[in-house]
Amino acid sequence: QVQLVESGGGSVQTGGSMRLSCTASGATFSMAWFRQAPGKEREGVASIYFYMDSGGSRYADSVKGRFTISQDDSKKSAYLQMSRLKYEETAVYYCAENDSPKSGVHWYEVRGYNSWGQGTQVTVSS
Repeated sequence: QVQLVESGGGSVQTGGSMRLSCTASGATFSMAWFRQAPGKEREGVASIYFYMDSGGSRYADSVKGRFTISQDDSKKSAYLQMSRLKYEETAVYYCAENDSPKSGVHWYEVRGYNSWGQGTQVTVSS
């Protein structure tokens, strides 16, 4: 099973920016970022396919235009650049990966991923 190591969480003020990183121990098909706030379900934030020249990224409507997901195939890493952060986006952010396409499963579904990182806390203060 692929191991994922996340980094980059912390505290930021409303309207600020933050970059999260996730590195996989092996080859992967796609990676995604999820987040989970206290008392809420884990929700998909963005996903990206590896080894594609262009496209292949997906975003939750709530983050479009503010968050950017990118990948570095050679480093087996994915990044989430977050800008104009909102107070309500305080959550534990998780990196996830799958090693093959999952028929009938949307990118934002938790069940679509094989491995998960340990999570990194992002706190947005007002």
